[in-house]
Amino acid sequence: MELLHLGTTAPERTQRLMEIAGDTLQKALRINLDPRWYGTIAEIGAGQEVARWFFRAGGAAGTMAKSMSAYDMAVSDAVYGKSDRYVSLGRLQAMLQHELSLNVERLGETRGDDTCFFAFADTVVARSYRGGNECHGWMGVRFQAHPHDEPSEIVLHVRMLDDDAALQQEALGIVGVNLLHAAFFQRHEPDQVVASLLDRLSTGRIEIDMIKFKGIEFRSVDNRIMALQLVQLGLSGVAMFGPDGEVLQPSEALRKHAVLVERGSFRPPTVVNIDMLECAREKFQQDPAVAGKPILTLAELTMRNLRADTDKVDRRDFLARADLLGACGVTVLISDYYDYNRLAAYLQARTKERIGIVLGLPSLLDMFKEENHTHMQGGILESFGRLFKNDLRLYVYPMQQPSGDGVLTVDQTKVDPDLQPLFDYLSGRGSFVDLDNYRSEYLPILSRDVLRRIGSGDDSWESMVPVEVTALIVKRSFFGYRRE
Repeated sequence: MELLHLGTTAPERTQRLMEIAGDTLQKALRINLDPRWYGTIAEIGAGQEVARWFFRAGGAAGTMAKSMSAYDMAVSDAVYGKSDRYVSLGRLQAMLQHELSLNVERLGETRGDDTCFFAFADTVVARSYRGGNECHGWMGVRFQAHPHDEPSEIVLHVRMLDDDAALQQEALGIVGVNLLHAAFFQRHEPDQVVASLLDRLSTGRIEIDMIKFKGIEFRSVDNRIMALQLVQLGLSGVAMFGPDGEVLQPSEALRKHAVLVERGSFRPPTVVNIDMLECAREKFQQDPAVAGKPILTLAELTMRNLRADTDKVDRRDFLARADLLGACGVTVLISDYYDYNRLAAYLQARTKERIGIVLGLPSLLDMFKEENHTHMQGGILESFGRLFKNDLRLYVYPMQQPSGDGVLTVDQTKVDPDLQPLFDYLSGRGSFVDLDNYRSEYLPILSRDVLRRIGSGDDSWESMVPVEVTALIVKRSFFGYRRE
């Protein structure tokens, strides 16, 4: 993946665009000249941007059985069936199913023995001439990897970030060609499929915040790993999946929900982590702005947390944490937003409802260390200004005194004298919510202590985690657990 910044001089930009066009045309030509692949490209919303590359490359008759658009809603409904939302995963899958079935039905008898049929589709909304609209869409390919094979499928959700409609259309076409090329020639390495999607584009032009593989060719693919890779590669700032392990499109999941999110290592999830969420949810529901609204509860893992002291993510460790959180019925958010204000900005851009962040008192104290905000021009004031706008609130779980004698709550907390007026101001405006409904017997429990006991064979850890977590750790030997 090459990062291309278009804000250069006009001659430099022209040269780079020529290089991009050359590489993309080469990919399209390779597909056109390979006699195995034959199918349909159907596009709604931004023109025939993917099909155009195949026509420009030459030899498109070797690949294209049909190219079509159905912009009018009545026409689209007549072809693919009625839909409440035209830019949606449901509409995309109806398009893929319909077009591939037609190819097999019409052409299977005459050329099915030597041909892998495919259907590519996208349904998007690009920048309108008025501007101001959300520019995003769904894209996918459904294909036979071998003649007469069961179909496999890759679908993804894209956000187009260019300010110009023509540039958005160009970027969309390039991603489409990259997707088809990767599906046909790199499908045995799903990691490479993901990595190649933004070939000759930049993350400043296209964001891919969901990808899902399914079908016989991808039966061994864990889509949670693919979600993780989107964030690792910078294709998206976040990825999300539910308790059942199914990947979610974040904007769809967050839309019209009040959001409560707890950041942690969850290695493993302890009774403290779950109590924090339950206590915060009880308080959150009492907020008049939340009452009666659907609430989405999230456990957030940051890339910094997943990488720990190395540059690499241990995938087995990641999946262990994901499985354990899923067993607790929690939706998982992976983010590359170490700063709380960046996480808040992402959530606030996708829901108009109340947002709450759950954290322990030690994490709040870390937020009041000025050295943690030096990367921002306005320092701690800018960081807090961004965080607490739109009435965001922090739900603060107490901590046991370091001496072990007594409990320290947010209402009793003192910070650096220079910052105490800021702390008191935020506390007075209701930005901190004291979780006084906590379970006192849980306060001494620490994840790192639980992890040590699991590895050492000390069975006392079992009372420190939810029963679902205990069962899964024992069953799958997570975190170095060994049966006697």
